[in-house]
Amino acid sequence: MTTVPAAAIACGILLGAGLWLLLVRLPFMRPVSFVERIEPQLKAQNVESRLLMAADHNLTPFGPLERIVRPLIRDGLAKLGRFNLGSSVLARRLAQAGISKLPVHFRAEQLLWAVGGFLATVGLIALGAMAGRFSPVLAVVVAAGSAVGGFLFRDYWLGVQIRKREGRMMAEFPSLAELMALAVGAGESATGALDRVCRSARGELAKEFEKVLAETRAGKPLVEALQEFSSRTDLGPLIRFVDGIIVAVERGTPLADVLRAQAQDVRDTAKRDLMESAGKKEIAMMVPLVFGVLPLTVVFAVFPGLAALSLNL
Repeated sequence: MTTVPAAAIACGILLGAGLWLLLVRLPFMRPVSFVERIEPQLKAQNVESRLLMAADHNLTPFGPLERIVRPLIRDGLAKLGRFNLGSSVLARRLAQAGISKLPVHFRAEQLLWAVGGFLATVGLIALGAMAGRFSPVLAVVVAAGSAVGGFLFRDYWLGVQIRKREGRMMAEFPSLAELMALAVGAGESATGALDRVCRSARGELAKEFEKVLAETRAGKPLVEALQEFSSRTDLGPLIRFVDGIIVAVERGTPLADVLRAQAQDVRDTAKRDLMESAGKKEIAMMVPLVFGVLPLTVVFAVFPGLAALSLNL
């Protein structure tokens, strides 16, 4: 395929996409939603002038193109949301990663990653077509695979963010538990101990405690706020820590002893994890030792004898 047909195909694709965009945005192709029908009767609810409203910020550097395509993306996400059975699970995973986004916004970000991978692949395919190397079947498979891969890679990266954040929380947990135990032992209540931890510490776990404290100050019972915090994490030691606080608050048992025991439990768990990691590293070190160092040692030990024998011969 020469350069002229490849450019013609690219121009045809762009022209077709533009005509399709104009067609689907016509009034008779876009039904009026219920919100748009009742909006004129509810204008008294919002007396602010539209001229004084803050303009919407673009999420991507595409400028006007994003504003043109945004309604299509919103409609597509609304239709996909009907078949999305994991929105509650996704909201929980976003909370575990410390990302303050709605599930629909994360899905939109996934679509942007998919579109980015698709466009990058199409660009590479176009360069290959201009150079005379073009296979329609391979191009379609690679372009579709790159789009699906971009969509799934964003979900994988969310899992990586969750694991990194949970690692930081577990590293901070023993010190914060000891600080809470000292505060409770000095006469502070559970809420006061949380307040002291939030004012003294910085980190991911301190931010979670800040959320619990904010919910408590807003009128929610401390036990209920702690239970919601426990439901947002999958860390076993942290769940046991929160359950211990809940039991101590409900039954009136000494809270300082519970906190110290929980902190010691986490430190013992960290030591066991460190010993397990050291054992795995020790086994991994056997590979270069057996296949790298040991053969060289044998060569250096045997070569002088072989050289002496050859000289005597």
